[in-house]
This record gives sequence, structure tokens and C-alpha cells, in this order.
Amino acid sequence: MSMNAMTPEEQQAIKTHADAITAILYRNTDESKLQNLEGLEQAVRQHMLESVSPQVGIFLSKQRAKQQQVNPEP
Repeated sequence: MSMNAMTPEEQQAIKTHADAITAILYRNTDESKLQNLEGLEQAVRQHMLESVSPQVGIFLSKQRAKQQQVNPEP
């Protein structure tokens, strides 16, 4: 599977959205987790598992369904 190269505008949009997501996750992280690297890593991992990965999974499952419609498996 090949990926199309992103335009500079798309790359900027990803950065802008990622910055917004980062700000939301930071505001919703217990301040005690921000005091050291271990706590920060745990907080990031928890946010990724609970908030970010499920949304990425939705994207991937939609892509898989679209591929199966175009190329049904025998």
C-alpha cells in the first residue's frame, strides 16, 4: 500500500491539530504526573490508549472496510 505525499498545507493542519490535542491532554493531566519523566510517560501512554488510539482505530477500520468493498476477499 502506498501513501500519497502530504501537501505542506496538510502537514501544517496535522501540526495545528496535534498542538490543540496536546493542549487538551495537558489540561486534563494530573499535575503530579508532570513532575518527572516517568509520570509524564505514564500520562501520555494513558491518554494515547484512552483518547487517541480509539480515534485512529476508527480511521483504520473505515479504511479497511473501504478496501474490502473494492477488493472483496474470496
